[in-house]
Amino acid sequence: MAVNYTESQVEYMVEQYENNPTRETVEKLAEELEKSVKSIIGKLSREGVYQKTEYTTKTGEKPVTKLEIVEDLELLLELPTNALAGLEKAPKQALKLLKEKI
Repeated sequence: MAVNYTESQVEYMVEQYENNPTRETVEKLAEELEKSVKSIIGKLSREGVYQKTEYTTKTGEKPVTKLEIVEDLELLLELPTNALAGLEKAPKQALKLLKEKI
């Protein structure tokens, strides 16, 4: 079995990433160690230190799917699961407004 990283490289990667857990750090490590970004992310993940980037919408909110909104509506209305099946096809703004008004 081939060893992709030495113990000192792993220690260095973990230290660098824990000090600055950003995509830029990952890219810098990839360049320094002559590895791909995916390889660095994979190793940091296996070491238990990689933090997945949290995405936000244009309004700065955490993205929510229409299906999640419909599931929330079912809970708010105390309906069984899938009672509102098909409603997820409605416009997202309409679903959000409905949830807000309940």
